[in-house]
Amino acid sequence: MTVHERRAEQRTAPGGSVEFDADVLVIGGGPAGTWAAVSAAECGARVVLADKGFCGTSGATAAAGTGVWYVDPNPALRKAAMANREKMGGHLQDRRWMARVLDQTYEDSNRLAAWGYPYPVDDSGTSQRNSLQGPEYMRLMRKRTKQAGVTILDHSPALELLVDDDGSVAGASGVRRQKHDRWIVRAKAVVMATGGCAFLSKTLGSNVLTGDGYLMAAEVGAEFSSMEFSNPYAISPAFGSVTKTLFYGWATFSYEDGSVVPGAASKGGRSAIARALLQGPVYARLDKADDDVQRHMRASQPNFFLPFDRTGIDPFRERFSVTLRLEGTVRGTGGLRIVDDSCATSVPGLYAAGDAATRELICGGFTGGGSHNAAWAMSSGTWAGWGAAGYARQLGPARQRRLASAGTVAFRSNAGRAFEPAALAKAVQDEVYPYELNYFRHASRLEGALERLDAAWVDASSADAASKDDLLRARESAAMLATSRWMYRSALARNESRGMHRRDDYPDQDDRQRHYVTSGGLDEVWTTVRPHAEASYAEAAE
Repeated sequence: MTVHERRAEQRTAPGGSVEFDADVLVIGGGPAGTWAAVSAAECGARVVLADKGFCGTSGATAAAGTGVWYVDPNPALRKAAMANREKMGGHLQDRRWMARVLDQTYEDSNRLAAWGYPYPVDDSGTSQRNSLQGPEYMRLMRKRTKQAGVTILDHSPALELLVDDDGSVAGASGVRRQKHDRWIVRAKAVVMATGGCAFLSKTLGSNVLTGDGYLMAAEVGAEFSSMEFSNPYAISPAFGSVTKTLFYGWATFSYEDGSVVPGAASKGGRSAIARALLQGPVYARLDKADDDVQRHMRASQPNFFLPFDRTGIDPFRERFSVTLRLEGTVRGTGGLRIVDDSCATSVPGLYAAGDAATRELICGGFTGGGSHNAAWAMSSGTWAGWGAAGYARQLGPARQRRLASAGTVAFRSNAGRAFEPAALAKAVQDEVYPYELNYFRHASRLEGALERLDAAWVDASSADAASKDDLLRARESAAMLATSRWMYRSALARNESRGMHRRDDYPDQDDRQRHYVTSGGLDEVWTTVRPHAEASYAEAAE
């Protein structure tokens, strides 16, 4: 089948909107989404990719460089790579999945080299494939996606999934923001690659990541896992959005009076910074970097210095105020629960990849920027594309299915009060931003926040349908609200501190709780426990 023959069928619907018939719809155009689209197309599927922004430039990866969990296929190196982060992640990883990701990341990284990605070489001429520059990477992935015959819908956020009479996912609909109309894709399978939720916290590249895919998936009954691991905060200049934190290893942190913040420069220094910020302003100066290190910093991460250059601050010699910006599930590990090796979710026809899917299987309860996240985006995207294409192939030739819209909140006309997206988003942020609520968790504080969030959900659900102009923002704010409730219900269910999940009332890790917390529901949020049966925990203890 030629690339042209794999193009999705397109037609104009009444009212000027556009409709497509495809085998696979991928929602999201970041690394996971583009890998899924390419993989599905290479399996012979007709693929449509719908991106909230411009595929190749929007999202967290496109805005900056990222490390990659790329390890040569040496058994000793692979074993060490898997063991390296297990304690930090609370021993919730699964070594079979870790090995799968290492294998697939190695293969996909080598494919990038074959496609022309300009990996640097060391002094011996060896290609260094453990990092990627986001702009070049995503520019190449957009090119490969188009070359594979995928139809790309830019600036076309999805708003709701479509389901057939059996409850299987059968496409989605959304808006084309530049053309001021709607799109509908009827598909045999859907890959959710919409990223995580950073709650509009102004972290670089993440303001398009509001948990939209979570909400759409929950509306068709999908389950989530490890949503308690959702409270990472990244150091950022108070006047900027760049949350690349590596260089703060060369910083001295101080209070307003110039005295040093105790513990801020240690391995767990972010907790010390958060507690200091509860008392007042905190400042940093990168005064531990010598001239050679400074030159290397500017060459390797030039965007880190943009907010300083714009404000005329020399961060190596002058103090500057810092804050901690919530990155939520973007650098957390929770997301849609996947039920098999193809990254299928608990709902037929729906697959998940990248930050939209749980990364518990390779990260456990802790991850950071890039590295494992980037590897997971490549690998899960590849597998979800294969899985969705295989599912579509099993359905056989196109058949008429009666489809229904699955969207709920902000779609239903209740003749109630008007939907106010900005007010709802602010109400959610008031419950998830504060360090004393989300970073340093305690049952009494979580229960109080949940009481307010649950009341907000009742209000949002009973509000009238959002206007055409407000619908996208309404769905974003509703998705943020839903995400916060899964997070906090899961956090209450884990009565211990493990990974990035910290409970002031349960400060120690409890070996009896080496399990996963599953969650779901909208009007009534529920949680349950799933056992973990990975033998590597016993091996690591030997």
